[in-house]
Amino acid sequence: MNTCFIAHRGYSGCFQQNTEESFLEAVKHGSGGIETDVRFTKDGVLIVNHNDTVEYFDGTELVPEDSTYEELIQKPIKNEHTDTELYVCTFERYLEICRDGNMVCFIEFKGNFTDEMIQKAFTMAGEIYDLKMCSLQSFEYDNLIRTRKAFPELQIMYTCGERDENVERCLEDGFDIDMYYGNIDKKTVEEFHNKGLKVALWTANTKEAMDFCYSMNVDYIESDYFANEKCE
Repeated sequence: MNTCFIAHRGYSGCFQQNTEESFLEAVKHGSGGIETDVRFTKDGVLIVNHNDTVEYFDGTELVPEDSTYEELIQKPIKNEHTDTELYVCTFERYLEICRDGNMVCFIEFKGNFTDEMIQKAFTMAGEIYDLKMCSLQSFEYDNLIRTRKAFPELQIMYTCGERDENVERCLEDGFDIDMYYGNIDKKTVEEFHNKGLKVALWTANTKEAMDFCYSMNVDYIESDYFANEKCE
């Protein structure tokens, strides 16, 4: 199987996660795709940020959902990896980078998205790039159900740490799966592949983890690094 390598939050092992710099470096290093985390601001702008708060270089934090986009970009965010001055990255910019690099887009919704939010996010993805190159991921199963109704052509993945009752639902509803690599087994992979569904594993950051993921014959492997390459 031709396994696609997905840069987890960009090249986040060596560059600040979910930033323009991290995404551009993922393209430069030859990733097949880029995973990111999407949130809405108080005034309806789609940004990318994993945690519940945006952390800044001066130690302060803001909650995206309680802040306007202009408030969120008033100062640089925390950068634990390089000397680059970085700011909150928009979902729009992420899509542009993926488009220019011909990247697969793994788009994780953080929290529950309304129908309006879902419509806005994937209408934008289709206008800027190509929905055929995009995949929704979420721990919230309801996000998957409602996105399938709005965008039936979109690849949709249930994200989970281990096999739970929703994994069985995925097999019935025709959703792919995005599981923590330490809890996958060949039986689960085979069940999904037999249904014509895909399997992604996160987050393989050691050679042993990477080798294990490849041995599972999965469709996607997510990692903070590239082929176990570490930062100098």
